[in-house]
Amino acid sequence: MSNTSGVPDFPDFPDFPDFPDSPEGVPEDAFAGPPATGSGFGEVPEGFRSGFVSFVGRPNTGKSTLTNALVGEKIAIMADQPETTRHPIRGIVNREDAQIVLVDTPGLHRPRTLLGERLNEVVKDTFADVDMIGLTVPANEKIGPGDRWILDAVRKTKPNAPIVGIVTKLDRTSKDQVGEQLMRLHELLMEATGREDVDVVPVSATEGVQLDVLVEVLAKHLPEGPRFYPEDHVTDEDTETRISELIREEALKGLRDELPHSVAVQVDEIINEGDRAKIYAVIYLERPGQKTIIEGREGRRLNGIVQRARKQIIELLGRNVYLDLRIKVLKNWQSDPKHLGRLGF
Repeated sequence: MSNTSGVPDFPDFPDFPDFPDSPEGVPEDAFAGPPATGSGFGEVPEGFRSGFVSFVGRPNTGKSTLTNALVGEKIAIMADQPETTRHPIRGIVNREDAQIVLVDTPGLHRPRTLLGERLNEVVKDTFADVDMIGLTVPANEKIGPGDRWILDAVRKTKPNAPIVGIVTKLDRTSKDQVGEQLMRLHELLMEATGREDVDVVPVSATEGVQLDVLVEVLAKHLPEGPRFYPEDHVTDEDTETRISELIREEALKGLRDELPHSVAVQVDEIINEGDRAKIYAVIYLERPGQKTIIEGREGRRLNGIVQRARKQIIELLGRNVYLDLRIKVLKNWQSDPKHLGRLGF
């Protein structure tokens, strides 16, 4: 673990060994690509680094919150329920010397539905296309079989990719526990990779702690290359997808048990009328009884979803919004290939 892994003002952390910048016998440019001179998005300085970084981890390890914090804008929805990310979301961190494309993926899990199986396949396909991996482990939860299962899956798909350990949610536990988690994660990655020079960085996305350190660590592992996106871009998500995700985020609030996983949202149409956008969208559920829960008594819950989602969409689009939101039932859509295709899965 490198010296960048320490937390400022945490003097009671145990001393960690200093490791060389590169393992013995491996040249410093082992992960570097051809020199970058420029791209379709403008000239880049010599030594400019760019690439794709996939955050992986068990559900609810803070991947989406971390992605939003690093990008500086909300591009991934956040929910209290696990397994709510349903497609890879790319967030772009632009620096003078690097462009880091963060890929927030659904959490790898043992699937219970056809949707779960497809999401796992999407995650594994994503691994094959990234330059490095960020394994997220919460500071306040023990490392267990689920973390090892995910790490094994990553290593099988991308055996030579650099892996950075990220201890998230350091603000939710004691300094001593954070230090112990850093040591445990470092040992796990060292065992998996056979290398001692693995970086493990503790962060708090909600408090903004150590985010700059994490960006430095990610950038140094990327190969030299051009910009993949214009400097003013923060994501490659289309507007309809971002709107549907904002609606789904609001619909999930307060839901429990299996109901959150039965919620899907699709934007049918966006009509631009001067300084206002008219948006027609549908919430899809699996059973008629779920519709009553989403609507709430006298439609109050649904109305709250509309109002909260509309506020977020106005912030996204920068203009007034009329949101027409309906509810429809697609029976057992999570396990129906036809319905999954209709919903983009």
